[in-house]
Amino acid sequence: MNIHEALDWRYAVREFSPEKLDNQLVEELIEATRKSASSYGLQPYQLVVIESESVRRVLLPHSFGQQKVLDCSHLVVLAAHTNVGDHTVDRYIDQYMKIRGVPYEDIAGYARHMKEAVGSRTDQEKREWAHQQAYIALGTLLTVAATLRIDSCPMTGFDHEAYDAVLGLNEMGLASTAIVALGHRNPADEHALLPKVRFDDEEMVIRM
Repeated sequence: MNIHEALDWRYAVREFSPEKLDNQLVEELIEATRKSASSYGLQPYQLVVIESESVRRVLLPHSFGQQKVLDCSHLVVLAAHTNVGDHTVDRYIDQYMKIRGVPYEDIAGYARHMKEAVGSRTDQEKREWAHQQAYIALGTLLTVAATLRIDSCPMTGFDHEAYDAVLGLNEMGLASTAIVALGHRNPADEHALLPKVRFDDEEMVIRM
């Protein structure tokens, strides 16, 4: 299946099958999402993968009646860091030196530049920026899921504060951005048969 076939196949699943996803396939999807692009590569967010039915059952009342939170195979919560600052850059620099084997002196200027760029924002802007980076990862997750034939449904309509409390995200310095239900579409879900509605090229693309 090429990328266009995969994206045409993908839709926001309304009803999931009871069939569970293979855990190895889910891990492949999460690993691909982990490699998603982000500003400066700082990745100020984390992925919370929930297979536990009991946890999803607790989350259901906070999901605005979206039964698929419980009926799906796995639920992924993308959660942004609530405290963004110099330590966000230091974390990345430590990983940079570890992976590329370079001394700090070689990238000290780059580190300063990133700290200045991040530090120039207000606390509210930093939190919004972190959520924006999580949305980039969300796009990666949905695209890769389609290529792996994993059905998905992204959602932002849920009680964020309640999710954060149930999952203990506040204590981890995180705040929920979006959730994605993963699984297999139910054969009875008629939405799978509907043609995809998207604007045409001439309405969407500006070429200069």
